[in-house]
Amino acid sequence: MLGVEHTLALLESGATVYMTDIDEERLKSAYYKMLSLHSAYKVFYKVMDVSNQDYIQSASQEIKNQGLNIDILINNAAIDPKVQKDSLVETSRLENFLVDDWDFQLNVGLKGAMLCSKVFGSEMAKNGGGVILNIASDLSVFSPDQRLYRKDGLDSNQQPVKPVTYSVIKHGLIGLTKYLSTYWANRGVRCNALSPGGVYTNQDEEFVTKLEDLIPLGRMARKEEYRGAVQFMCSDASAYMNGQNIVIDGGRSIL
Repeated sequence: MLGVEHTLALLESGATVYMTDIDEERLKSAYYKMLSLHSAYKVFYKVMDVSNQDYIQSASQEIKNQGLNIDILINNAAIDPKVQKDSLVETSRLENFLVDDWDFQLNVGLKGAMLCSKVFGSEMAKNGGGVILNIASDLSVFSPDQRLYRKDGLDSNQQPVKPVTYSVIKHGLIGLTKYLSTYWANRGVRCNALSPGGVYTNQDEEFVTKLEDLIPLGRMARKEEYRGAVQFMCSDASAYMNGQNIVIDGGRSIL
């Protein structure tokens, strides 16, 4: 969802953008949406599995073959964990959480960010520097409030929860951000993290009401409200910002 907004943020700033996704149909749809908004946009797309270094290196080589240098990387890939409920167990709960789900979600959300940073960050370091922006979450700085996900009429051991993987990945991205911010600093590569709060995406009305009550501004974010932050963090306007996690969540994390 926010990947399209990050693309628009960069395109509006005059950047040439490569969009990537493992889902070709979804990727094409996003690509044509960009073209429909402005035909002069310099936007390309590449099917890429962020958990597979060969795919990433192939994308890097394709970009170089076009005579382009990567100087901005936004690590946005993630699995949105959904409640997977059958009649017997609630598999979002830690007691029942599947190891395969752990491996899959961490491969995409955390390993993928590391691999993309490894490949594209190395190129930035060779070519005079650049910016890596990791997209985390306000749940990178506090724990999920599981009361938001409670459903009336269910026993406690059947209640859905925000899975453990989400917190681990988002906290892990902050650790990766801090590591990368010093790793290539002498080569001109900066790394920061953006941690959005909840964004309106047609969620259940009861959930939205519960979450809005926890946010001092009294509402969730509109998806386009993060474009300015992305533009700032990926430009020379933030040239002295490095290793930081910028939380934009309507004030929820300060309570």
